[in-house]
Amino acid sequence: MNDDTILIWGAGAIGGTLGAYLARAGEDVLLVDIVGPHVDAMNKDGLAIEGPVETFRQSVRAVTPDQVSGRFRRIILAVKAHHTRDAARALKPHLADDGSVLSAQNGLNELVIAEEIGAERTVGCFVNFGADWLEPGRILFGNRAAVAIGEIDGRVTERAKDYHRLLSIFEPQAVLTDNIWGCLWGKLGYGALLFATALTNETMSDNLASEKHFPVFHRLGQEVMAVAKARGVRPLGFNGFDPDAFMPGADEEAARRSVAAMAEFNRHTAKTHSGIWRDLAVRKRKTEVDAQIAIIATLGTEAGIATPTVSRLVDLIHDIEDGRREQSWSTLDLMLES
Repeated sequence: MNDDTILIWGAGAIGGTLGAYLARAGEDVLLVDIVGPHVDAMNKDGLAIEGPVETFRQSVRAVTPDQVSGRFRRIILAVKAHHTRDAARALKPHLADDGSVLSAQNGLNELVIAEEIGAERTVGCFVNFGADWLEPGRILFGNRAAVAIGEIDGRVTERAKDYHRLLSIFEPQAVLTDNIWGCLWGKLGYGALLFATALTNETMSDNLASEKHFPVFHRLGQEVMAVAKARGVRPLGFNGFDPDAFMPGADEEAARRSVAAMAEFNRHTAKTHSGIWRDLAVRKRKTEVDAQIAIIATLGTEAGIATPTVSRLVDLIHDIEDGRREQSWSTLDLMLES
């Protein structure tokens, strides 16, 4: 058993950035990634973190999944949301009997992880910093943002405190919360709006600042918050997104202020476009839309909440993925019809 080693499964934008910071601080870290050239580059020359926040190169240890051996008490899962189930199954044999998995991802992946390894071994995490995987061995760290850690049952435990200590190495303002679901649902609301910005080739800020498309962002936020409320969750706000502004009965002006605040926040980052946009426009691969956004419609159906705008967004992202539409203002215009 590797009692002191932190296994980070997924060494892309999120996992790679966290791993570099933890390794630089002297923590024993092992990075796991399915991209062989990325693993080779990290082992040969280290992992380069670049951008306006900080630029450095850190020596790290990295392996592909088939090269992992031993069992670990602390595993940070940082793969794309739609790869969560496969990754959880792959890492399960390497999880110590008293071990746990922290989900440093986008979406409600704690639900999937809990199904695979047990809720009692699953720890929640909210990350919103801006980062992009550029090429093997290189990651852009575009901006700092909120980080939160918490048990999914709301308790404050020693292991949650330890994960909080670790993530505070990376983000000194990281918080330990008893409402991690509130953080995650707040990010789902925020994330739904960012997915919509990926329908065009413009920056996140330019999309959010478009008066013509405010109704799109307003309805997306309203639908996500309605589902959260139906599930008994109290969403938390961050980086301009105010959940209360999108709750049933909220004043429209409050939503306008929130969308404007999000636009302003995103003007001050080197990461001008969302990771979803990058998946579509640069990496030409499937996005996390089903795992992150379609699940909102599924949970809405279970709760009796209609989510036509969310469903339309999912369809349009799929259209772009499959080459049926291009990223343009005219594609975002279609959201006005939902």
